[in-house]
Amino acid sequence: MHPKEYKEEKAATGRFTHLCLKNSEIYMGIDFDSHKAVQEQIHDMRYFPMLLYPGKDAINLSEGVVPSGFLHDRQLLVILLDATWRNAKKMFNRSLTLQKLPRIGIVPEDKSRYLIKRQPHDWCLSTIEAAHELMKALENAGLDIYAQPNQMLDLFDRMQQYQISCMREPTQQNYRRGVGGKIERRLISSK
Repeated sequence: MHPKEYKEEKAATGRFTHLCLKNSEIYMGIDFDSHKAVQEQIHDMRYFPMLLYPGKDAINLSEGVVPSGFLHDRQLLVILLDATWRNAKKMFNRSLTLQKLPRIGIVPEDKSRYLIKRQPHDWCLSTIEAAHELMKALENAGLDIYAQPNQMLDLFDRMQQYQISCMREPTQQNYRRGVGGKIERRLISSK
């Protein structure tokens, strides 16, 4: 998790993702090359670490086809970068360890549902949406079980509805004052 997400975004989608995935952990930083806990997990031979990050060389799990010997008899360890797209790129570029990891890619079924923040491209998703798509792809590929497939997106929708209700209420303290009109236009255009 980028420090800005960790310190400033109290309702960040990365925190909600962590709450939905029982075997997940949050580590804060920008450069993870010297981050002790991250390095221990990446180098633990029980795990096959991969980074969920777009790129030509990423294995597209959305196709449901897993290459033979994919995990090398190890447990899959997926690393997600929780930050704005600009900051996620900085995290990736500053961490040689992350750059060297094999990558997982997904092709989302839908555009981002994020009404409060704009995504730079149609294929860009918030952390919780990316985790949802990843879990669907992992289950489809027979690598995991996604027991509650609506949990993350339902939580994401509730988070956004609460934030939108705060924006509409002039007496509420909120961190996005003044953007309510933009959100209203997005809500109308998304219907």
